[in-house]
This record gives sequence, C-alpha cells and structure tokens, in this order.
Amino acid sequence: MVRTRGLTHIALAVRDVDRASRFYQEVFGAVETYRSAGFVQVETPGSHDVIVFEENAERAGASGGVIHFGFRLVDPADVDLAAQEVERAGGKILSRGEFGPGEPYVFAADPEGYEVEIWYESDRR
Repeated sequence: MVRTRGLTHIALAVRDVDRASRFYQEVFGAVETYRSAGFVQVETPGSHDVIVFEENAERAGASGGVIHFGFRLVDPADVDLAAQEVERAGGKILSRGEFGPGEPYVFAADPEGYEVEIWYESDRR
C-alpha cells in the first residue's frame, strides 16, 4: 500500500473556464488558485480539494467513465441551501431525497452538464 493524502483533484473539460470557475465559487466557496490561457484551478475551502477546468469544447460535459463526483455537507440542514445555490449559480437539480433517515442528498448538473452530488453522511463508522 502506498500512503497518500487521498483523492486530491479532478480535472474537467469545459466550454468556458470563467463560467465553470464562477459556478464552483458561488455554490461551494471555491477559491481560484491558478489561471492561464484556457485553464483555471480552484480549491474548496477547508479541505483544499482541487478542481481543474480546461477549455475543451469537444469533450466538455462528457463523463467518460465518471458518473458523478460529490461534496459532503457538514450539516444535513444545509441541503436546501445547497439546492438553492446550485440553481442560483446556473445549475439544475436532477433529483433529491434521503439515502437513509437524516442523510439527505441532491444530485445536480453544473452549467457544463457534469453531475454533482451534494450529500450528508452521518458519522456512523
């Protein structure tokens, strides 16, 4: 086994790096940490997860083998706010529900069409 710091980043092909960056800043509080022509990198607050946006209109929104990626909520009561922020930032709610009592989720599409899960999981481990 090799020791790592966990899954650290995901790179997404997008049509518009500015729009993609803005969506994740508005919904998740991401902070832009690097920018070059056709390329933007953002980090989520606290956990320092990295999302890379690379302009590539031909591949944008195509998931390949990736079904979705997720953000875990700190408080289950924030699921309604998360759904509101997604829509306000130009995303679309795909489904909502609970995986179990007190474990709500929202599946949403970002403006590029990538599926994002926003969910809460209790500390039952």
